[in-house]
Amino acid sequence: MNDPVRVLIADDHPLFRDGLAALLRASPGTELVGAAATGTEAVELARQAQPDVVLMDLRLPGLNGIEATRQIVADSPHTAVVVLTMFDDDDSVFAALRAGARSYLLKGADQEHIRRAVHAAAAGEAIFGAEIAARVLAHFTTQPSPAAAPFPQLTDREREILELVAQGRSNTIIAARLQLSHKTIRNNVSNILAKLQVADRAQAIVRARDAGLGHQPAGDRR
Repeated sequence: MNDPVRVLIADDHPLFRDGLAALLRASPGTELVGAAATGTEAVELARQAQPDVVLMDLRLPGLNGIEATRQIVADSPHTAVVVLTMFDDDDSVFAALRAGARSYLLKGADQEHIRRAVHAAAAGEAIFGAEIAARVLAHFTTQPSPAAAPFPQLTDREREILELVAQGRSNTIIAARLQLSHKTIRNNVSNILAKLQVADRAQAIVRARDAGLGHQPAGDRR
């Protein structure tokens, strides 16, 4: 027969705390080892009782649930923290996970879901409420937006020429590099100066380098 999962409750609402305690006492395979009403008390009880799982609310008097989670996990890495809270905002979810929480449930979760989360956490698994799971998945699968190209008023060709200007290339070298006529390059440079609202080539180079252009590839000195 497997040993029961030893659970500590940390919640400042007496009725909710008592309800969780009754659930754990009535559930086969779990053993209630303590109940804390503050974050500081949760840390102390966890240190003394060394539970397998802590059911942690986030809003606790004094030491909040996120900091209590951080301290409990630092003191006893084998203890799994399951957050059980009313807060479903991104800041709360990701702050709790960064602090070391293994699972995150909302207080609307049914009793069977809470039981499963306790046993899963004790086994090294993670359980999330449906809304939280979707949010966590979206966070890790959403690609960051690409950075906007500098100087959107320029055409692609003008931006390409400005890049070479910022590298210190002369019009003659740019013309040869891009296989364009010297006159075409000169006209494009004039357009660039006008669009950037600068007086001369030197000011254009300063603006371009401030925007991250003009990094000359290693070994390329032509």
